[in-house]
Amino acid sequence: MIDISLEPVDEVRWRIPKTGGMRVEGIVYADRELIKTLKTDGSLRQVVNVAHLPGIVKASLAMPDIHQGYGFPIGGVAAMEIEGGVISPGGVGYDINCGCRVVRSNLKASDLANELDFLLSELYRTVPCGVGGTGRFHLSTKEVRQVMRAGAHWAIEKGLGDWEDLEFTEDSGVMDAADPSVISDYAIKRGQDQLGTLGSGNHFLELSRVEAIFDAETAEHFGLFEGQLLIFIHSGSRGLGYQICDDFLHEMVQLQSKLSFTLPDRQLACAPISSEMGRRYFSAMACAANYAWANREILMTLAIRAFEETLHLSPREHGFRLLYDVCHNIAKMETHKVNGKPRKVCVHRKGATRAFPAGHPSLPEAFKAIGQPVLIPGDMGTASYILVAQSGAMEETFGSTCHGAGRLMSRSQAIKHLNRQKIMNFLASQGIAIRAKGKKTLLEEAPDAYKDIDRVVSVVEKAGISSRVARLVPVGVIKG
Repeated sequence: MIDISLEPVDEVRWRIPKTGGMRVEGIVYADRELIKTLKTDGSLRQVVNVAHLPGIVKASLAMPDIHQGYGFPIGGVAAMEIEGGVISPGGVGYDINCGCRVVRSNLKASDLANELDFLLSELYRTVPCGVGGTGRFHLSTKEVRQVMRAGAHWAIEKGLGDWEDLEFTEDSGVMDAADPSVISDYAIKRGQDQLGTLGSGNHFLELSRVEAIFDAETAEHFGLFEGQLLIFIHSGSRGLGYQICDDFLHEMVQLQSKLSFTLPDRQLACAPISSEMGRRYFSAMACAANYAWANREILMTLAIRAFEETLHLSPREHGFRLLYDVCHNIAKMETHKVNGKPRKVCVHRKGATRAFPAGHPSLPEAFKAIGQPVLIPGDMGTASYILVAQSGAMEETFGSTCHGAGRLMSRSQAIKHLNRQKIMNFLASQGIAIRAKGKKTLLEEAPDAYKDIDRVVSVVEKAGISSRVARLVPVGVIKG
């Protein structure tokens, strides 16, 4: 058991009082059942540890999908003052801009009944996946640098996407702070042949069916209807992002002895935001974020082409259009109210999703009146959700919400305790077709390895930070 004092605030909020070296309190969003799942890992201790960081404002926050990560908990949110605050790679994660993209269509999932197996095989052939998987694009050093600067714009300029997609992508698919000159040669090398690849672990390409609509008006605005076929993509910055994180963690660990404060955990290695190292990391992180946006833009294009070639559908017939693309692992410079006054802060979202409500100035015109779509993936045999941001997110969580169900078992625990054949039988019983490259993937990413996504989503809805629009269920899934 983790010896952390938790005080219930209400049905879905728990407070960790400020003690010792904590600069702020901790706030955990969870119901009583989800709180029970946090007693056996180190995630609550990590919430406390993050509260020790210089410059943190308001609270160290945890979404209901919280579980133990590197330094920060996955599902952690923390905002830092620009002057006097720090930026930590552990608050972003190794897979920088790991994120989701949902593509809507004119098709019903039932339209694929006789073609699903063939289509899934073609998608599996078209979209490279797996650990270290390489794609059809082999870039020069110069081209990798171009991708890191231009993000999704690079892919579209190469004919691998549509210009209108940018309006439906967080930050229009590019962070301007990117500076490829701060990236190591090895990180660039790792990015040369992984663009347009899915990766492994919890990354996936899923064909989803809209099972239920909860908010008819918002669903209509988002172009969703019951029975509709969607493409759900979950991927990130691949080896390039991993290497950027690793490079800067190594540098920052060496820096800690020279700073005027001590850390409760070396995994929280950080640098002052306004320092030379802090600025370099932010620029490097932006490079990886841009690579990830280009990657998901290309993955979407490859998937649509597989549909067209396999089912002989024209764009007018299938009607595939991007609903939205959001990132999960990122630090952003944003303006939020702190103690009642607007203040520019650096918001770390580690396994958390941005959730800006209606009227927010950063939203594209398409969502100004309704709020930002929030994409919450499940995994293989579980449901996924499309939510819409609510005003409570700006008031409480720096415009943030959950990013998925959250792990219940570590990958090693899942491999040890779960049975591959039982998982296959369960997926078959649910009518879910699966293609998985890694031998351990089905065990690591089994439904039993994750929390109840319905419960997780219920918490953020009750908290008033995002609300349900549609529930999706998988029809076919590709895993690395």
